[in-house]
Amino acid sequence: MKRDIQWMQRALQLAEYGRGSVSPNPMVGCVIVHNDMIIGEGWHRQYGGPHAEVRAIEDVERRGNAALLSEATVYVTLEPCSHTGKTPPCADLLIRKNVKRVVICNTDPNPLVAGSGIQKLKGAGIEVCQDVLSQAGLELNKRFFLALNKNRPYVILKWAETADGFLGHTNGAPVAISGEFSNLRVHKWRSEEDAILVGFNTALVDNPRLNVRKWEGRDPVRIVLDRNRILPETLHFFDQTQPTIVANYKDETELPSFPQRYEETFETALVKLIPGKDEIEQLLGELVKRKVYSVFVEGGPAVINSFLKSGFWDEIRRCQSNKVLKEGIMAPAPRGILMGSEKVQDDLWTYYKKS
Repeated sequence: MKRDIQWMQRALQLAEYGRGSVSPNPMVGCVIVHNDMIIGEGWHRQYGGPHAEVRAIEDVERRGNAALLSEATVYVTLEPCSHTGKTPPCADLLIRKNVKRVVICNTDPNPLVAGSGIQKLKGAGIEVCQDVLSQAGLELNKRFFLALNKNRPYVILKWAETADGFLGHTNGAPVAISGEFSNLRVHKWRSEEDAILVGFNTALVDNPRLNVRKWEGRDPVRIVLDRNRILPETLHFFDQTQPTIVANYKDETELPSFPQRYEETFETALVKLIPGKDEIEQLLGELVKRKVYSVFVEGGPAVINSFLKSGFWDEIRRCQSNKVLKEGIMAPAPRGILMGSEKVQDDLWTYYKKS
């Protein structure tokens, strides 16, 4: 069992390399071991590309170790798929290669798999061991598991406030609060999430681009709450440089599936909300249908407070600078369980998760 844990830890490390590149698919890593030595390894690198098991088998063969597969153990962080999607079933591949044993971290909650991959392997006479480091696997793919099990995206609330607890000036004028390295970190976080959301006032007054400029990675899907569709088309938000969604009360379009994020041309999509019903719940439900499995909420205060009030949030990432405004728009009060804090230059970041 100790050896299983060791090799599964390596598979989880490999899976992490797919962060920001594989969603709406989960991050998956695979290690193939023979006589306590790695003979091949791989991970799911990009949406639509070969799965981790395929990469690992290719690595085995590239190293000239194909003859060892019949006595090898395959460590994979998620149950091998049993259906044909953008790629053939990985369970069939492992059966075809006649591997001896498969160790799995998590069962796939996708109804197209959901245990059928494991049953295929067992039916072929392959020994299967399940739930090795399962909690670590659930943490790694918490966005994927939440979306499929709870039918909503994973929501992260982020804001920066002054030392005296203000988000900006009373008149709504923006103010630079966080430092250079904190801004770099925020762009890294943007590259890791499916979508980024702001409210009407933030879009209108700040005119943000909401893209990834200070880090290498894909731009998220932009989302704005514009109930009456009155935001001017001259805003950066409508420049068609990345997929964009406007949630409103008036119109809707056939909202494209999330993988539009991987295309090169984009048109603004509309999501129609029903007045009088919980807007946050409606929007999250529409997003998960289109395979948006995580949302990074960057403000402003009304939107953040709406998410806090609704209960549809999972993490808070709060930045406190040493700047003082003395008056202005009050920052929300953080809640949940304090998970930790750290200094980044002059900024103090604190992290909370929903209790």
